Amino acid sequence: MAIHRQIYIPPEGPPPPDPRLSEIYDKMGEDNIFKMLEDFYLALGKSEIREMFPKDLKNASQKSGEFFVFLLGGPPLYQQRHGSPRMRQRHFSFRIDEHARQVWMACFRETLINADAKYNFPLEYKEAFELFLERFSSWMVNTASD
Repeated sequence: MAIHRQIYIPPEGPPPPDPRLSEIYDKMGEDNIFKMLEDFYLALGKSEIREMFPKDLKNASQKSGEFFVFLLGGPPLYQQRHGSPRMRQRHFSFRIDEHARQVWMACFRETLINADAKYNFPLEYKEAFELFLERFSSWMVNTASD
């Protein structure tokens, strides 16, 4: 028997595209994007929301890396391998509330410390990228906080 629940819809809607993000791929390169996402998933693996992620964090980071490669201006790896991202729908099975979003953001912020040296992340795009992550993660919230 399927269990149904009310899905929360954030009032601000999905994040608008930021054309500056598509310039990051050329500066970082694909390998660095995948490395950044691998490190991010390692941080998630040590977080209190670990149970929301697959046992194989390396494989999960690869799939997420494919999404971020395209987001940051590279080829559409995610779409070629998995179809349309539909990230919000793909995450409905997880109860994502504001607290979980904040933990997710903290892990990404931790990963982005010294990102220029670790991943050749162009610092002139860091603020735009973090703003995107804030908006994206807000849109992923699907459970109202108590």
